[in-house]
Amino acid sequence: MIDDQVIHETLARASRPDAGRVLEILAHAAELKGLAPDEVAVLTHVTEPALRDRIFAAARQAKDTIYGPRLVLFAPLYVSNLCANDCVYCAFRARNRELKRRALTRDELRTEVEVLLAGGHKRVLLVAGEAYPQQGFRYILDAVRTIYDARVGPHGIRRVNVNVAPLEVDDFRALKACGIGTYQLFQETYHRETYASVHLGGRKRDYDWRVTAVDRAMQAGIDDVGVGVLFGLYDWRYELQALLQHVAHLEAGFGVGPHTISLPRLEPASGADLASHPPAAVTDDDFRLLIAVLRLAVPYTGLILSTREGPDLRREAFALGISQISAGSRTNPAGYAEGEDDVHAGQFSLGDHRSLDEVVRDVAEQGCIPSFCTACYRLGRTGQDFMDLAKPGAIKGHCDPNGLSTFAEYLADFASPATRQVGERAIATVLAGMAEGPRGRALAMLARVRAGKRDVIC
Repeated sequence: MIDDQVIHETLARASRPDAGRVLEILAHAAELKGLAPDEVAVLTHVTEPALRDRIFAAARQAKDTIYGPRLVLFAPLYVSNLCANDCVYCAFRARNRELKRRALTRDELRTEVEVLLAGGHKRVLLVAGEAYPQQGFRYILDAVRTIYDARVGPHGIRRVNVNVAPLEVDDFRALKACGIGTYQLFQETYHRETYASVHLGGRKRDYDWRVTAVDRAMQAGIDDVGVGVLFGLYDWRYELQALLQHVAHLEAGFGVGPHTISLPRLEPASGADLASHPPAAVTDDDFRLLIAVLRLAVPYTGLILSTREGPDLRREAFALGISQISAGSRTNPAGYAEGEDDVHAGQFSLGDHRSLDEVVRDVAEQGCIPSFCTACYRLGRTGQDFMDLAKPGAIKGHCDPNGLSTFAEYLADFASPATRQVGERAIATVLAGMAEGPRGRALAMLARVRAGKRDVIC
């Protein structure tokens, strides 16, 4: 599915972009129908600051048109750092003797979830190293059920997304039967030679087994999938072209591409020296361009940015196209209950150490609405059904009211006084700018939340 020769030829043709061609591509991008690979290649080679600013403006317009002011929040939940692979950039690598290995028991996992619930989280991404305790893959299935079963008063996790090792189709079916939302898997790098050089042991050495995993997930009926690249391993322009070839492959084979694309950059990791010296480091300026171009290339796909990045860059990225972020994260098993990000047990170093409340307040101060919504998953608006609503713009009629409702619930039950004040102002501002129909629906939902009703969705 990844044609190396086509990628290199496409990039070579675009190495000297003409200003007129760039503006022509941005006019096409404004139609919100996506971009062809050659158009993407041209935009990724733009170095002129004024032209980059035009690209950033186009990305902001696309993001505002499709997603409005909403920014979805979630927490990664690491259940284990056991791993049989030897990936030279990752702290979980099998040869790392510095790492404190741990797989959470059911009681420990329940405690982790209770801490997240007490802080206001409603959606989590289950993450595990690519090896399991004695019970094998059943450990993951049991973990999903444990997360859903946990409660703090009336509050529970409403959606569990999953990032675990590639599976056979039957195991993917079992995962779907547990009620997961999105299955997420990163290829890390699509460049085969680089892939072989950084994956030295374990099943992950098999490039093809990994790159076809999302196909098997979709064959098993999981129609919401997430893909991604670990930027810094190989040239980011190549990776972006390969990522779009992967998207095109899924669209051709299953009628719909990934629901989300994640954009992590290499960050330092204990026992993994290469992570501190990325072979193809992406500068902040190029990273901003990467985000903006990807938003224009796949305008209806969710773009995820983690707490690998610092607060300042994350703020800028919201406007350039990011639609989901993690907040208050820990990358070590039991990190939430123990209240620390343990560098000798976590997967990588964090760039944003703020609490969920601090992130929520910051997002609201920028005029955005922090959303904890999970309605589409739970009402069947997934896969092709979601895209059928998203592309004509109809999904906003659901997402905007749901985002406001879940934010109001957070403000009432979990926010600090300072965050509650900022948040109520943000809700009033967004309501004032909404069309009459969605505003009426949102006001009715907000009234129910403020009267004590919870989990109000449409």
